[in-house]
Amino acid sequence: MDTSLHSLENLFLQLGLDNSSAAMDEFIKQHKLEPEQPIEQAEFWTASQKAFIQECLSQDSDWAEVVDQLNVLLHE
Repeated sequence: MDTSLHSLENLFLQLGLDNSSAAMDEFIKQHKLEPEQPIEQAEFWTASQKAFIQECLSQDSDWAEVVDQLNVLLHE
């Protein structure tokens, strides 16, 4: 699987979010998930962001690994 274009920075861009290091750190700091809360059920996503995340995970797309990475960061 080629993940060269599927970085955390590019996931933030794909989701329409600021992908600067500072902005990503701040987003992760401000948007924590409960231990058992799936990333795709977070209240802070827009409908299109939620749909993208659900599609990535359900279809095990090239983005799934990076979505999993973000999921871990939001659960820390």
